[in-house]
Amino acid sequence: MGLPTGVYPVYKNQFQVGASMDALTNIADMETFSVKLDNGIEEWHPMDQEGWIRRLMTAKSVIISIAGKRHFGDTGNDYVAGMALKNGRDVEGCLQWTFPNSSVLLFENALFSVTNWGAGKSTDVIPLEFDAMSNGKPTYTPAATETAANAIKANTAK
Repeated sequence: MGLPTGVYPVYKNQFQVGASMDALTNIADMETFSVKLDNGIEEWHPMDQEGWIRRLMTAKSVIISIAGKRHFGDTGNDYVAGMALKNGRDVEGCLQWTFPNSSVLLFENALFSVTNWGAGKSTDVIPLEFDAMSNGKPTYTPAATETAANAIKANTAK
């Protein structure tokens, strides 16, 4: 069976959090997420370009905003909520984004900025909203190809 193809619902994206890669766990009751890529671009106006601008992308940043409900007792949800009153290096941790095709984007030193820790109408379910911000270059691992998967199967069958 090959890699999945086609389109997928958004819920097929999954996020795991933890103090380290060994402690990664899903976050219960998250409903929405958005991704912002911030690109640092240097610009200059060389005379040989007759006024036309030159550009070079020299920096990158990712902010993933995740929102859902506060689920007391869930390891991942409690981990994120526990960052609300912390500062400095105490808000660093791991965030892993698992895509529908099994590719993974891992932020080992992400900053967790809790932006809503319980505010809402009296009849609302308590929210939990946060931004996970890249802090250094993340590690992207593409989904294994069918050939690689078959090679692994062949090696384990020996």
